[in-house]
Amino acid sequence: MDRILTSPLFKNSKRYPNLLRYVVERSLDANPGHLKERTLGVEVFGREPDYDTNLDPVVRTSAVEIRKRIAQYYHEPGHETEIRIEFPPGTYAPEFRHPQRPAVETAAPAPRWRTLPLVALVSVVLLVAILFVVRPWSARPALEAFWAPVLNSPDPVLVYIGGYSMDQPQEPVSLADLQNSERVAYADATALARIVSLLSTHHKLYRTRLQIFAKLDDLKDGPAVLIGAFNNSWTLRLTGQLRFGFARNPQTHLSWIQDRTNPTAMKWFHDMTAPFVNVQEDYAIISRVVDPTTGRVVVTASGLAKFGTEAAGEFLTNPVYMDQISRQAPKDWQGRNMQLVIRTNVVGRSAGPPQIIASYFW
Repeated sequence: MDRILTSPLFKNSKRYPNLLRYVVERSLDANPGHLKERTLGVEVFGREPDYDTNLDPVVRTSAVEIRKRIAQYYHEPGHETEIRIEFPPGTYAPEFRHPQRPAVETAAPAPRWRTLPLVALVSVVLLVAILFVVRPWSARPALEAFWAPVLNSPDPVLVYIGGYSMDQPQEPVSLADLQNSERVAYADATALARIVSLLSTHHKLYRTRLQIFAKLDDLKDGPAVLIGAFNNSWTLRLTGQLRFGFARNPQTHLSWIQDRTNPTAMKWFHDMTAPFVNVQEDYAIISRVVDPTTGRVVVTASGLAKFGTEAAGEFLTNPVYMDQISRQAPKDWQGRNMQLVIRTNVVGRSAGPPQIIASYFW
């Protein structure tokens, strides 16, 4: 625990180390029964005993962030042999596990070089040289493999964020009119910031556009990233041709992700008029496909609601979450079209860690 708390992921914060230290020490004292949200709010964060946990979800939001930072800590090199502290979702009681031990390799008997024919010896040397160049054991990280078709394109990436244009009787004239005519969602802006940061890190040129004011022909100019769902008509156009897409019923106020192999099922849906404090999960579609209309690679980060878009942006830029693809995709997924449906828990007004719940590769 001390090693984790002194790492850069925790040492510059007060809230997260305090909560992690408290729950670990209580568990080691064999007193995990008191690790309830209200108790933690009072004893760790100094809240009043009768405070409203729905209006002040400080414990839940802190726990979500701790889980993310712990996962990132153990993902970094140098921590492979450390005892692991895990903070499972749905509980504030940590678990402790030994790291997985690497398989013990059985040493091969020393070759009898003097009895090998010269041809066999040359063959062995050539095989070793080929293996050293090809390195079949070094798998490409999922994050790099996913973004490779975009990053390797010679053209700049076009990033389109969804938006809303306020209805006006005429074109905006004044500066105030222009500003009021453009609206974007905060969750979409968060996803945009994460994705353009990733592109900048890889020294990839990009251009950002508000989709409602862009032209569809622009998608022919380079690879594209589409952020948003119902506020981005290009996302609806593209996913409308794919297995997983978005649907809504204005009369019932229901919005859902449709699986076109089972179009009557409605597993992932929202009543958009329901109180948001009652929403426990949100969903998103992540796509990486060659658009049949433009012939260009298009990536979508599109949530059923705001939490899904936020989680999609984090999934696409965090190697810890992207590794989920490698664990369930076919071996040659890097060169295929793909769609993922992800789920995220909702904590207050924020999204929790994203998790793949459905996938399709072709």
